[in-house]
Amino acid sequence: MPSPIRSRLLALATALLAAAQPAAAQSVLRDAETEALLRDMSRPIVVAAGLDPRNVDIVLLNDPSVNAFVAGGQAVYVDSGLINMAASASEVQGVIAHEIGHITGGHAIGTGGTKEATGISILSLLLGAAAAAAGGGEAAMGVIMAGQQAAMGKYLAFSRSQEASADAAGMQFLSKAGISGRGSIGFFKKLQNMEFRYGYVPNAENAFYSSHPMTGDRIATLQDSYEKDPAWSKPDDPQIEARFQRVKAKLYGYLAEPAATLAAYPVTMTSDAARYARAYAWHKDAQLEKALAETDALLAKSPTDPYFLELKGQILLEAGKPADALGPLRRAVELARGEPLIATTLGHALIATEDPKYTKEAENVLKVAVARDRENPFAWYQLGVVYAANGDMPRARLASAEQQFMQLRMADALASAQAAEAGLPKGTADWLRAQDIAMQARTAIERDRKRR
Repeated sequence: MPSPIRSRLLALATALLAAAQPAAAQSVLRDAETEALLRDMSRPIVVAAGLDPRNVDIVLLNDPSVNAFVAGGQAVYVDSGLINMAASASEVQGVIAHEIGHITGGHAIGTGGTKEATGISILSLLLGAAAAAAGGGEAAMGVIMAGQQAAMGKYLAFSRSQEASADAAGMQFLSKAGISGRGSIGFFKKLQNMEFRYGYVPNAENAFYSSHPMTGDRIATLQDSYEKDPAWSKPDDPQIEARFQRVKAKLYGYLAEPAATLAAYPVTMTSDAARYARAYAWHKDAQLEKALAETDALLAKSPTDPYFLELKGQILLEAGKPADALGPLRRAVELARGEPLIATTLGHALIATEDPKYTKEAENVLKVAVARDRENPFAWYQLGVVYAANGDMPRARLASAEQQFMQLRMADALASAQAAEAGLPKGTADWLRAQDIAMQARTAIERDRKRR
């Protein structure tokens, strides 16, 4: 079930980029493994803060800036540049604890600040390099669209008093969660070193400084307090750390140019993280055999890892081999207990085979995916394809309306919802949903007209 914060933010969701367009800064990155890690990393901190983990989202943004912020509600936004710079999971946990301190302190801006969040696009950590081979433009669009909407605001310029308050709260939350503050201090010292090296210039490349003023005195105060905490000498969780290094490498392999990835993770490195990064690099470079060799090496060591299986399935799907992708993707969905992002990829592969015998399976898989994650426009798109293939045009129109509404294509959503409403049995749940979308789209169109 989608979290309340995502449901509230859906009305602010923005249009996706077309498949051929480059990814813009501040796009939301969606990936099942990454989201699971961020949830597990933040859960003890969130609980220590007295918040419900079901209501708190840690949202990863495709932005090279070293920054994190809150923008209303109970959501923490973390830039990919911050993940890339962090050496350990505990460094990121320190930042998350600080940002949750802003949430509990009521420092986040309200809806007014999110009005500027109209340029967010949605991405997934799908590879995409050879997506067209798996079904032309629609497959490439799938890579861009396999995501769920979230909204964000501008970077928040907190006052020093608010920063001090968030520092104190973050320390309290880490201590209560039994997490050492060593990572927090280590990360803030890195920021201070960057400031010393490059100087303070408030721009997009060092946005953390403009919203999180760092001083030597402040770091000294933090360190003094952390060193007195019983958790200071506690070792980091080895499982969380190993997962973090995997996700960090995965993210780097996805975002960086293949040459840069291969330089950072040369073939002499045989760790899971290194192989993960190289698999992405080789696939992006259209070297299928090398990409599969890295993935198979990972699976030889961990044959029941759902994310390694997902990766192999994605590589095969996006290399134009959807039938070969079904085995690993089915197994990945099974092991991940029906995780909706992975299930959506399986549904895509089933449809991409163009074999009618897989139509019913695709329908079942995608229905479950949208039931568990309704804000996934690509899942709705694929489900609409299945409905259309079955001749069920009213539900195909309804699925299109769901997709178009999340893309803020309000005129299209209104037309699709009205067509669905006309063809669906009156009084049914689907008919009522079509009415709801039509009403919301009509309201949004009217609001936009008044603004003009």
